[in-house]
Amino acid sequence: MTTAPTAHASAARPLLLDLHPDDYPLPGFRRRQLLEWVYQHGVGEFGQMHTLPAEQRSELEREWRLNPFTDIETFRSDDGSVKYLFTLPDGRQMEAVYMPYLDRKTICVSTMVGCPARCAFCATGAMGFGRNLTPGEIVGQVLAVAGGEGIEPREIRNLVFMGMGEAMLNYDNTMQAARILLHPQALGMSKRRVTLSTVGIAKGIRRLADEDDLGIKLAISLHAPDEETRRKIIPTGGANSIDEIMDAARDYQARTGRRITMEYTMLDGVNDHLWQAELLAERLQGLVSHVNLIPMNPWPGSPFVSSSEAQIQAFYDLLEERGVDVSVRRSRGKDAGAACGQLALKRPGAAQGYAAQEHAGA
Repeated sequence: MTTAPTAHASAARPLLLDLHPDDYPLPGFRRRQLLEWVYQHGVGEFGQMHTLPAEQRSELEREWRLNPFTDIETFRSDDGSVKYLFTLPDGRQMEAVYMPYLDRKTICVSTMVGCPARCAFCATGAMGFGRNLTPGEIVGQVLAVAGGEGIEPREIRNLVFMGMGEAMLNYDNTMQAARILLHPQALGMSKRRVTLSTVGIAKGIRRLADEDDLGIKLAISLHAPDEETRRKIIPTGGANSIDEIMDAARDYQARTGRRITMEYTMLDGVNDHLWQAELLAERLQGLVSHVNLIPMNPWPGSPFVSSSEAQIQAFYDLLEERGVDVSVRRSRGKDAGAACGQLALKRPGAAQGYAAQEHAGA
């Protein structure tokens, strides 16, 4: 068991990764060198940046902090996925998931410690909410995972804001992180390979549509087509009705021309009835979308279980018959607690949930 360390004294220095690349604290050519060391080579210490003059390295070390984390643990799945558990200087913890495929390397990052959305089928929602992550704490997950996997940061080309937290409720920090991820002198990711997931914050969806310089993809965690069921499984769902969410989605599509993904976790006897498939197809009429049906991933204490394979297939078939673009998404990393809906700091001896972290003096 690894205990969460106390906050380092160095944490009082500002985190360099919070800065937009255009604002890095060196002029011209030296700034580009610094960015290359951080984002292309993934160097985590100023002293290793040997192309910079010693005086500048020393000044950076005095003024800035480069590592957002005080401890990192990894949990490897049999399918190749890796869950990363990060400890922050204030003792709080959060997770990211690395998913290597034959043709790409993908990372699922967190935007918060815990999550305030409280989706009843999600282990992260059961944790409660700790705090928002800063832009550098979000971007730093990519750099730390690359280092842990022995690859350069730019080898990770796909990213999803689908880890802990509701990205739309940490909007400004998430957008700053996205701009860093996309910046050609930072990680240089393609906007078509970055996806933001939201439980359905209509105001945030409209704000995202106005971000003309971003153009990242949108996924909406709908999970039910009727208000009664959705409010039962997403207690905060009442703040935005399904009609409001769908109106915002159509506005987003009209502005951006981008297809929208609808996430739908399949819960036995709750949201998997065929009349709900019919209603979902009706709600999606006129919207260019793709539905991801996600078998619910188990976690200790969950009041739900996944729909059967037969019921998922029947739901899928009806949607397909109604002209809906649909697939079944098989989550990776279940055995490491890294699958969709499982992120909850689960490891032997871990404090479970934000409240437990607070009790432990985080």
